[in-house]
Amino acid sequence: MLAHLPLILLAHATLAPPSTPPEPAAPEVTDSDAQGNAGDIVVTARRRAETEQTVPIALSVLSGRTLADSGAFNVNRLQQQVPTLQFYSSNPRNSAINIRGLGAPFGLTNDGIEQGVGFYIDGVYIGRVGASTFDFVDVDRVEVLRGPQGTLYGKNTTAGALNITTRAPSFTPEARAELSVGNYDFVQGKTSISGPITDTLAIRLSTSATTRHGTIYDVASNTDLHRQRNIGFRGQVLYKPTATLSLTLAGDLNVQNPLCCAQIYARVGTTQRAANRQYPALAAAFGYAPPSTNPFDRVTDLDAKINSRQEVGGASLVTNWDLGPATLTSVSAWRYWDWKPANDRDFIGLPITTVSQNPSQQEQESQEIRLASNGTNKLDYTVGAFLFHQTINTQGSQVQGSAASRFLLNPGNVPVGSRGCASPTANACNPAVLNGLTSTNTINFKNTSFAVFGKLNWEAFNHFHVQPGLRVNYDKKSGSYVSVVTTGSGSTTLNADQSATLAPQSYAPRFSAWNVSGDVTLSYDFSADVHGYATYAKSFKSGGINLSGLPLNAAGTAVDLTTQTVKPEKVDAFELGLKTQFLDRSVTLNVAGFWTEIADYQATVNNGQLTVIRGYLANAGKVRSRGVEFDASFRPSKRFNLYLNGAYTDAIYQKFTNAPCPPELSGGTVTTGTPGPAGVPGSLSPVVCDISGQRLPGISKWSFSYGGEYNVPVGGGDGQVYLGYDGSARSRFSSNPSPSAYTWIEGYSLSNFRLGYRKKDFNVFAWVHNAFDQDYFELLSTQSGSTGLIVGQPGDPRTFGATISASF
Repeated sequence: MLAHLPLILLAHATLAPPSTPPEPAAPEVTDSDAQGNAGDIVVTARRRAETEQTVPIALSVLSGRTLADSGAFNVNRLQQQVPTLQFYSSNPRNSAINIRGLGAPFGLTNDGIEQGVGFYIDGVYIGRVGASTFDFVDVDRVEVLRGPQGTLYGKNTTAGALNITTRAPSFTPEARAELSVGNYDFVQGKTSISGPITDTLAIRLSTSATTRHGTIYDVASNTDLHRQRNIGFRGQVLYKPTATLSLTLAGDLNVQNPLCCAQIYARVGTTQRAANRQYPALAAAFGYAPPSTNPFDRVTDLDAKINSRQEVGGASLVTNWDLGPATLTSVSAWRYWDWKPANDRDFIGLPITTVSQNPSQQEQESQEIRLASNGTNKLDYTVGAFLFHQTINTQGSQVQGSAASRFLLNPGNVPVGSRGCASPTANACNPAVLNGLTSTNTINFKNTSFAVFGKLNWEAFNHFHVQPGLRVNYDKKSGSYVSVVTTGSGSTTLNADQSATLAPQSYAPRFSAWNVSGDVTLSYDFSADVHGYATYAKSFKSGGINLSGLPLNAAGTAVDLTTQTVKPEKVDAFELGLKTQFLDRSVTLNVAGFWTEIADYQATVNNGQLTVIRGYLANAGKVRSRGVEFDASFRPSKRFNLYLNGAYTDAIYQKFTNAPCPPELSGGTVTTGTPGPAGVPGSLSPVVCDISGQRLPGISKWSFSYGGEYNVPVGGGDGQVYLGYDGSARSRFSSNPSPSAYTWIEGYSLSNFRLGYRKKDFNVFAWVHNAFDQDYFELLSTQSGSTGLIVGQPGDPRTFGATISASF
């Protein structure tokens, strides 16, 4: 089996059914009742064991060996193999997982909203995207489901789900070990052991550790940044007292300290502010120059502490009880996430913002109960209930430095490049005005949701199935945001410039609502190898509350409390799909077309202040994402195979008349919906633009993954020498909530090669990632203060190394 390729593309690949459930939340898979014909891929995307090609859902499946061979040991690298998956992260807390361009708003994270793409590990919903950035530990497979998943999964998700299944404990003794080494002093080790303790009790213990030097060098501290320092542990105990009852107790702990996330000088654009308030003049006023204006020199000169340590862990108990006609499943879980950051939010070596951090602690408890019919019947069903409770406590702080006054405040009418001020009494000329200005923020959040859901699968007549689903959901959110601002001398009495830079605020938003949603799928099996389906889903994403501070009112004298909450997203999703295999299953071609419209789309926007940029939540009137996806593979022999996956995604704001303006219009006064000319420098007028018809951020219209492998038998046995290639490509995309001429990231392609030898349970290979050393950005951002400076986060340069693995 050539498991190094995405499993959805290998017509003859087979997932051997384990002796325990393939996913703790699913019934046990056996050869007789679930695996189907030889060459089928067994998945649990619909909370029951089914063959992948017959499931009427657009999905991709990656095995643990696929992930290991391709070097995809986290979600960020997973996106290179699934064209419709997008992952963006300026740091672990500010991370987003999107599918088809939808899921979470692009930009700074806000504690008060939910994600649109569900992230599950062994049936347990993970409530924060930041907690998904750990290294994979002992993964059996990853299923990427596209489209709304609210009638089968406990937590409602509007854009899709990542369903990760780890290897289950085995009653047959086994051990696995893997070691990788590479440049940048990369070392990664993984181990797992499993076996019986008694006739009814089995255990599995797994570990993963990764270390690597950073790819960005900080000349100020003589430190390499964006390193990897990750360690993870996972333990599972399976108790199986009878053939019909199993209980799996699992616990995990992951600690990461990557010393990230720096964004470095990328380019400078012109804004609508006065010339003396734009980056070139401001930098000249301090005699400052960055260590390099070529971002791919990968150097920076940060003058503030940087850190991104996080700890993720939890425990779960999964029970499966076969009652004969149906299986009862219970998933009980507790999880936590502890985030300890520090950032240089001005991104350069000047003391503008000397402290910017939001340490955060999350705890969640969840309980899911499902009853699913067994076997294949005229009428199959899955019904369930889900309870989720989450608390988040965040202790934010921001401190301005001695360069903040000149960089953020209006110095008056000063000639460009001048280091003086129009008036010696101007606050911008006095470093003490903002030096030491400190905002101390206390943020608390509680989220409780409850749902009952179900889905039927009725074979109305031979080969034709009608599959309706229904969900009733209740959400309740409450929070508080308290920001206390003090001057450098410790006073809470602020002048106008100080309060405009860091505004004291205190408010306690609330949201609660019931919602009914559902979907219906019609599917037809044209033959054993040709399956078609059509789906309509009426879904929703719960309303949210703003917990990152609110904008000032039009007069700039008080907080605008009308923006405390955002309305729920209302989703209408249509999908047509065809899954085919032909030429004795040597060719697989799956195609899906989709059209999704979202009313009251939850977007991140920036305030109208020209001093410090803050993001808060607002509803865009309507967005639309439509496109076509395909997965294709060709395997003419056991020695050679090819695959090609692709997606065309056209995602736009259909209506967003009060959007934040792009950086090039910053500093202007604008009538709502109409970009206007430059206004008075330092104006607090809300700057909004009509960006209806423009593209959503983070989405390439075209994206592809492709590759193949050729192998030659050696040694007269089952040994093979093989050469493999995996590539990905994407077209340009916007890296700003409102498309800007300065923040488009040009398209790029990445190529990965491997050359190795394998025999039975032994594999050794050399690899190179980004083989042609492509320079590309993962994201671009604007500097606080709207100076026109654009900073970016470069993707990894070329890396190379070797991996050896064995199973016993």
